Order: sequence, then structure tokens, then C-alpha cells
Amino acid sequence: MGTVAAIGARVAVGGLALAGVEVRVAEDADAVRRAWRTLPGTVALVVLTPEAADALGAETTTPAPDRPMTVVMSA
Repeated sequence: MGTVAAIGARVAVGGLALAGVEVRVAEDADAVRRAWRTLPGTVALVVLTPEAADALGAETTTPAPDRPMTVVMSA
């Protein structure tokens, strides 16, 4: 079983740390991409803000066996 991470602006993802989620604060597109690239291999699910999902693009958020599943928060 893997862990859960969240990527996005502090105001959107910060509270998820209370539930044990590994929070990666990323306030701009470059920070989002860095956070994604540095996720540990133990992460099975990544929660993304809509802005983070846009920064990563469809290729990264499309399911694939070699990367974690993603979900996007509603706006």
C-alpha cells in the first residue's frame, strides 16, 4: 500500500497534512513540476489543485502503470 501526497498552493493543500497527507506546497507551475518530479516511489495517490493539474498537463495526470494515480480538487 502506498502513501498519499498533495501538490498545490498552501491555502488549498495545507490542511491535508492533518490527515497524514504528504503536502508539497507549490505556488507556481515550475514548483508544481519540481514537486511532481521529486515524489518518492512510495506515493500511490496524488491530490492536485486545479492549477497544479494544469501545470502538469494531461500526460502526467492520465493513468499509467509507472506513476501514481491522481485526483484533482474541484474548483
